[in-house]
Order: sequence, then C-alpha cells, then structure tokens
Amino acid sequence: MEFRQLQYFLEVGKRQSISRAAEALHVSQPALSKMIKNLETELGMTLLLRTNKASELTDAGMVVFEYAKKMNEQIEDMMTILHDLTDLKRGEIHFGLPPIIGSLFFPNVLATFHQAYPNIKITITEHGGAKVVRSVADGELDLGVTVLPIDESQFEIFPFFKENMQLIVHRDHAFAARQTVDLSELENEEFIFYHEDFALHDMIWQRFLDAGYEPNILFKSSQWDLMSEMVAANLGIAILPESICKKVKNQAIQAIDLTPEIPWNLAIIKKKDKYLSHAGQRFIHFIQSLDIT
Repeated sequence: MEFRQLQYFLEVGKRQSISRAAEALHVSQPALSKMIKNLETELGMTLLLRTNKASELTDAGMVVFEYAKKMNEQIEDMMTILHDLTDLKRGEIHFGLPPIIGSLFFPNVLATFHQAYPNIKITITEHGGAKVVRSVADGELDLGVTVLPIDESQFEIFPFFKENMQLIVHRDHAFAARQTVDLSELENEEFIFYHEDFALHDMIWQRFLDAGYEPNILFKSSQWDLMSEMVAANLGIAILPESICKKVKNQAIQAIDLTPEIPWNLAIIKKKDKYLSHAGQRFIHFIQSLDIT
C-alpha cells in the first residue's frame, strides 16, 4: 500500500465521484479507477459502491477514508513544522553554560534572543566548563560555552569573546598599589581557586606550573561573587576574568593586571559531525554578531 493510493482514495471519498476526483487530481479517470481497484484488491475489501452518478463509501471504505484523512493531516502537520523550523518559528536548543560565564553575559543575551525568536525554547544546563565540554562530546548537549583552548579534533569552535584574567587582592595586601604582578611573585600566596570541574582550574594551574610552583589553595568555589567576597574578607587572593573584576563593587578589593597575560577566550562549541538544528545555527550566529563587552 502506498500513501499516494490513500491520498487519491481520500479525494474520491471527499467528492464521492471518481470522475470529479480524477479532474481535481489531474489524472485520467481510468488510471484513478485502476488505482482504487488495486487498493481494494490489496485490502481484500470493497471500498466503493460504484453507480452511474456517484461512488459511495462502504463501511470498510469509511474506515480507510478516516485513517487516510488522519494520515494526510499528520503529513501536512509535519511539513508545516519542518517549514517552521526552517523559518525559525519554533525549535529547541539544549545549551551548556558554566555559572561564571552565564551570570556575566547570558541574561541579556538570552533576553535579546528570546525577543527575536520567541518560539525557540532554550534548555540551559549549568556545569563547570570541563563538564560542559564532556557533555557536548557525549551528545547530551547541542551546544556549550567553554574557555579556549580545547581539543579542536572533536569540536567545531565559534569564538565570541576575549579578554585577560586579573588578580584581585585585599586593599591592605602588599600588591594592592601595584599596576602589574608577575605570576612568579605569587608562589607564597594563599588562593581562592576554582573547582576541578571548571576549565579555568586546569588552565590557570598550568600557568602556575610554568612559573615553577604549585599554588597554595585555601578554598575552592564555583561562584565568582563568593570568591570575591572571600578576597574582600582578606582570606586570600584570586584570579578572575577582567569583566568580572569590573563587576565587583566592593571597595575592599583591588584588581591588578598579570604578567605573563592569561587570556580568557570564550567560544561556543558543538560536536563535530553532529546535526545542529536551524535554531542552533541561528543561536550561534546571533551570539557572534553581538558586541559583548
């Protein structure tokens, strides 16, 4: 049984006439009669009572007619949804976002995107950057935000923001009056640091190793506001992105540039060879087009 047979039978049932249905379908009447006859033979039932004036549906014909009608409606709905997806009238994105990055940029980004595309649903999963990368690699998330660099053999990378990390210290700290501090000078300091699930943990840790030492970690946190408050309480020092340092309003804290520079380069990532919806593609382009400063 072919769907086209059911479509043609549906037209005959609507018009109760093979001749009128053939005219509407732009096929010959003998060809349409043969197609209906083949359908009856395949089902082993009479579907139409043929007279000179009309073609009435039998009980079996009514059953086939109703199912053909439902199937045709489903196909039409599918085509509408596919068209809507292409036109971005609807869609869904599963998006991984580290809390530190999310609180800094994405409330405004998501609000602006929602205004432009109100029927696209974005499901946000908050993980540290390292776990976001794993979740995208495992196919659990369509897209994720992380700090570069990462393994480019597994992912397509779409950069959208770059700046440097800064050191924050208490205003009474010996470095508070300095414009810059070299990483080699921080060997004896106590740090408020990132949890291992965060991409910044490994990245900055490696910078300490390059400077010739392992950092003395006093506390670990996943929240930049808590990290800054602990520095304000003079419990230690921390290294945070410049944008976050600017957002900290506590007068007890001083931000200082670092040498050598530690870049904070952000990108959206997707797994290579994984299908990405039109909504996901537009979301990437939307973010890259913004002036996030």
